[in-house]
Amino acid sequence: MLPDTTALIVVDLQPDFMPGGALPCHEGDAIVPAIDALLRARRYRTVLATQDWHPPGHASFASAYPGRRPFEQIELHGQPQTLWPDHCVQGTPGAALDPRVDWSAADLVLRKGTRAQVDSYSGFRENHGPDGQRPPTGLAGWLRERGIGEVHVCGLARDYCVLWTAQDALAAGFRVRFLWDLTRPVTPDGDAPTRAALEAAGIVVG
Repeated sequence: MLPDTTALIVVDLQPDFMPGGALPCHEGDAIVPAIDALLRARRYRTVLATQDWHPPGHASFASAYPGRRPFEQIELHGQPQTLWPDHCVQGTPGAALDPRVDWSAADLVLRKGTRAQVDSYSGFRENHGPDGQRPPTGLAGWLRERGIGEVHVCGLARDYCVLWTAQDALAAGFRVRFLWDLTRPVTPDGDAPTRAALEAAGIVVG
């Protein structure tokens, strides 16, 4: 059992991010058994999961822009935005938490990306909105109320939602450990920049 002041955040472990899904991560299914075992072992007193939960026609979907294709870059609210295939649409099977995992240890499921015009990679803050701000999700306060001082992050995708969650956790004042082997990227091309970003921030990897 880890100290009561340490929490586990499982990011976006959802069927749409698995091989064969709408937005598959490279070998995304490889981490499922180990994360399931980690939750069943009850090593963390506090566990939470984030869940991508987009309305149809979300602003991050390439299908919302005639003539655009997935993985093209546009500017959204003054910031670079990757356009994605339609994924994790609210209420669809691909948006569910992965059914191969025993989620009974989870104290909270935080749904993100629910606003039609604002994306949300991080569990702590949405991406930039029309006003140029990144609104908090309330997760930092939720953790502090439970006496959490350190978070361990895992899940999908390593180079987007897990990375941003780790960076925002650090910015919010938490100690952060990035469980590299329990993450996978959209593509392996993202690994070197992800490691560099983690090292630059001083986030513990491993």
